[in-house]
Amino acid sequence: MSITFIILLLTVATSIIGFSNPTFQSKGMLNPYMVHHRKEYWRLISSGFLHAGFFHLLINMMVLLGFGTVVEMYYREAFPANGKIYFTILYLGSILVANIPSLNKHKDNVYYNSLGASGAVAAILFASILFDPWQKIYIFGILPLPGVILGPLYLFFEYTMSKRGGTNINHDAHFYGAIFGLLYTIILDPSILKYFIHVLLNPPF
Repeated sequence: MSITFIILLLTVATSIIGFSNPTFQSKGMLNPYMVHHRKEYWRLISSGFLHAGFFHLLINMMVLLGFGTVVEMYYREAFPANGKIYFTILYLGSILVANIPSLNKHKDNVYYNSLGASGAVAAILFASILFDPWQKIYIFGILPLPGVILGPLYLFFEYTMSKRGGTNINHDAHFYGAIFGLLYTIILDPSILKYFIHVLLNPPF
């Protein structure tokens, strides 16, 4: 069984439990105050396996299934000996990194909470863009844009919305998760960046 499918099953299971068990969800979501002052560090990871509702869960799992399987395949080809391990670190590491800015920003706010796999899903999406920059990514399932164009637009949007605030969406997690997906993959094998540039300059059309 692929790592992507295992993550998907685990996320769906824990999220569904959380929908009907508010105590379970409350103990797992990211609350920076509880992490900083009560040392409940597990929240930095467990929050990525919980969701606010079925639609939130559905969107993240659709993106994970669509791009996670592809990135996992790329990782296995690029790193034959440790591809599964590196891919698992990519996913879990992106949850952690995506939550750090919120931890720093809201560590004294007892009322701030965040949950969802969006940061990790963004990391997966951006890793896929490195391997295939000209792939068509459908926005809302309708508008197709090449990944190399969608990527910068996505980062600009998430950064701008984070600065603006007031949306009840953790845009910091989206932004930093995406950046982690890029940097982690490049650090593992810098030649992937050379490959990205080569494909970018030699589009398949």
